[in-house]
Amino acid sequence: MSRSKSGYYLALRQIAKVANSAFGVRKTFNSIAKSTTKAMQADGCRISLLDSKKEYLITVGAHGLSDLYLRKSPLDAHKSLPEILDGKVVVVPDATKDERVQHPQIAKEQRVCSILGAPILEKEETIGEIRVYTREPHQFAEADKSFLSSVANISAVLLNRAELRQLLTRGYKANEKQAKLAQVPQSPTTSLRPTEFAHPSEEEFAKLLDFYCIEWLYEPRSFPLRWQNGEIAEMFTPDFYLPELNLYVELTTLKQNLITEKNRKLRQLKKLYPEVNIKLLTKNDFFKLLAKYGYGPQGKAKVEGVSRVLYTHSQIQRRVRTLARHISHDYAGQRLVLVGILKGVVCFMADLMQHLPLPVTIDFMAISYYGGDDGQVVKITKDLDSSITGQHVLMVEDIVDTGMTLNYVLGHLSAQNPASLRVCTLLDKRARRLINVPLEYIGFEVPDEFVVGYGLDYGGEYRNLPFIGILYPELTKDSETQ
Repeated sequence: MSRSKSGYYLALRQIAKVANSAFGVRKTFNSIAKSTTKAMQADGCRISLLDSKKEYLITVGAHGLSDLYLRKSPLDAHKSLPEILDGKVVVVPDATKDERVQHPQIAKEQRVCSILGAPILEKEETIGEIRVYTREPHQFAEADKSFLSSVANISAVLLNRAELRQLLTRGYKANEKQAKLAQVPQSPTTSLRPTEFAHPSEEEFAKLLDFYCIEWLYEPRSFPLRWQNGEIAEMFTPDFYLPELNLYVELTTLKQNLITEKNRKLRQLKKLYPEVNIKLLTKNDFFKLLAKYGYGPQGKAKVEGVSRVLYTHSQIQRRVRTLARHISHDYAGQRLVLVGILKGVVCFMADLMQHLPLPVTIDFMAISYYGGDDGQVVKITKDLDSSITGQHVLMVEDIVDTGMTLNYVLGHLSAQNPASLRVCTLLDKRARRLINVPLEYIGFEVPDEFVVGYGLDYGGEYRNLPFIGILYPELTKDSETQ
């Protein structure tokens, strides 16, 4: 299979020519995948990007692979050839038997045997990958690996150019608000997002998804529905694809004729492609969908006062499970006392202890603040109900900012001579730190903003939100700390 150096050189010239064309992003990457497949005499190629959370791989270009193979559930970047995330070129001799392959059964059914994968790097950070597939066993040579890495480098340059072009098209204004937006890290998939939508409802839905930090692709693929004389006579292109939910979404108005026609197409699509998860939504269905997946209160597009969602419910739950695994490992064979300060820690404490396979007891404290000669002073209004002397104690916090309150509470607990005393906090607002308290387990490091939700409140409200969001600054201008 390995080509001569001159053969690969000619292939790279062709790829560079396509890269310098006026093609759109998807057409460009489809063409690159095709050229790569032919150059390596392989049977297929796929180019993918990581989503903004760096968890899933989203296909942006492919050639030679069946619809069934491409339609399988989104690839988990941490399960499917995870070494590529570390910037390594990966060889899979037999995809049907390799533990690093996420869907070995589908690979067997689709006659995928050997795989060669290379990372797409931006400033030494993996943002995507390119893979080639063969139907017969193959040992890839160093020339094959070098060629695929070169194609990956060209792909990285193309993605940077596409993102820059989109920024220029949007015409960002140099005001304070836009400057702040420009500082927010962008996913590589933003270059695949449209500057215009076909209908205002689509733009509204996209903004709603952005507010709740739900990754989305606009019109990601078309499904053939009917053929005539060997050619496609009818196709259906869903408006959105939500990778994390593995869900296609088609929007519609309440006009009955449009709903009837789209329902007909959806029935045909489900008949031909039973693996595809797709929903037809009206505007009123938006919020029911979000509520179903735990993103927001049913019946509201946004929560009044919240400027944006920082961490979604699903992100929080994944992180809580990870923290629980680390804690379970460190305290294996031990009894553990979880101590929390009311009221903000209730949600985090409840979820965390459900994932601890240890003998666990819980206890709570309550504190208040009052003005002293040196400023705000902490007062314990409710102490622990049980003794912690000789016990392994884990202090569970919702958020740590200045560290002053936590330092005081840790001093109080240490005086009771526990066997050990550590801290687990969901949020670490390090920018506000005044006292360097030791934090053993940290969920997320958050910016210097006022955050609410998942137990955190402002003025007694917002605790019941299933996500963690940032309040508009003007609402909290008189608040020094959380």
